[in-house]
Amino acid sequence: MNFELKVLPSEQIPALSADALIVLLPETPAKRAASGALGELVKEALQSGQMEAGCAKPLHCFPAPGFKAKRVVLVRCGAKGPVDVRKAVAAAVSLLKGPGVRRLGLVTQCFPLDAAGVAAAVQAVAESTYVYTATKPSAKARSLERCQILVEQDEGLRQGLLLGRARVAGVELAREWANRPANHATPAMLADAARKLGRAKGFRTEILGPEQVQKLGMGAFLAVARGSAQPPRFIVMHYQGAGKGDAPVVLVGKGITFDTGGISIKPAAGMDEMKFDMGGAASVLGTFAALAESRPRLNVVGLIPACENMPDGEAVKPGDVVTSMSGQTIEILNTDAEGRLILCDALTYAARFKPRCVIDIATLTGACVIALGNVRTGLFTADDELAAALQAAGDMALDLCWRMPLDDEYAEGLKSSFADLANVAGREAGAVTAAKFLQKFASDLRWAHLDIAGTAWKSGAAKGATGRPVPLLLEFLIRESESGKAGRVAARTKRS
Repeated sequence: MNFELKVLPSEQIPALSADALIVLLPETPAKRAASGALGELVKEALQSGQMEAGCAKPLHCFPAPGFKAKRVVLVRCGAKGPVDVRKAVAAAVSLLKGPGVRRLGLVTQCFPLDAAGVAAAVQAVAESTYVYTATKPSAKARSLERCQILVEQDEGLRQGLLLGRARVAGVELAREWANRPANHATPAMLADAARKLGRAKGFRTEILGPEQVQKLGMGAFLAVARGSAQPPRFIVMHYQGAGKGDAPVVLVGKGITFDTGGISIKPAAGMDEMKFDMGGAASVLGTFAALAESRPRLNVVGLIPACENMPDGEAVKPGDVVTSMSGQTIEILNTDAEGRLILCDALTYAARFKPRCVIDIATLTGACVIALGNVRTGLFTADDELAAALQAAGDMALDLCWRMPLDDEYAEGLKSSFADLANVAGREAGAVTAAKFLQKFASDLRWAHLDIAGTAWKSGAAKGATGRPVPLLLEFLIRESESGKAGRVAARTKRS
């Protein structure tokens, strides 16, 4: 979809050629009313008593007298800034879905937006009109082709438009891959998607196959992949936006393209949704697509260990002991706790880049869904500065996270009589003990873990991927590039 910013006085809005207009209104009457037919329409709507009070309460007027647009929707935007703008725009767009709306105008003359509001509006339009079609030929593709953000003046707003476009590019790619069935999103197919991203200027991609992974000593990763006929891939993506010697941010995405649970097999009900267990990998792909749009001045490395977790005769068994790339041995008590096994080897690999920080992203635990639901992503890190930066980025991007504990006592359950550690520690605090497992492989890194099990996917009638936490990651990377710290190698701050 093409998003544009167009400067247009309010008296010229009625003459605009568009299939539909969305007019944003404040919760209380504006101090300066719009002029001309737009002002008359707003005045009449408010006086009629048909507009409900409260944010995201739309009123559909079609056609409106004096307006060239076939349909006009008025909607209140509340007083909570970008959060309410996003809700209001989404509510208004929901009334305009259909083949007849190809050109949309978003009227801000009655409710001026700042750059953050523009980005939120762009994101809301894209999210509300997204259609999955990759394996559904009968689905009608998105009809909306162009959205113009209509403003009185564009000073300082273009940056918001560019940010919104970048978020949309990243979120939609992440949604596309996480929505695909496992037979249309194999490890090899994910590798091909990464290769395509690597063709852009400043990007490159390396793909490591089973033999190369074996030579690296990634015994934990290969243990998970053993039960599948699909060969694993270890994907290494590079974005160079700064000097060659500048330390990169490393993003590590869990790429389990289908998760049966292995020998510790899952219940049949709902297992079809385990195609989204590569949501972390999808978010890394999406973030790189967003980087191609935003081009921040820093270096980023993306690591994706990709494989299936299947239960054939070669599959790893409960009680087996494997040796990770770090040399630490792991007793696999539950083969359905496989994500941490592929991530631990990727974290060890990440250290070779001498990164300024490492962030792993994974649909890791059902326990995190129980703890935080689908509102906030679970954030785990021992570094207070990194935690604050990620939380601030999530708040700004409307992609919220919540910091969880990492007390050393939580690691007690990972002790094993037959290996350096076990891969599970019982039911209690499962999201925390999973993070403590990963922390064992990030002791020399400035590291954070994002558990997106509750936020990367929606079940029920609205089943599908959300594209989170691409907006959070993009905002974090942009802020890092602007912080003046580019190029530093950040020593890990040990805090409990």
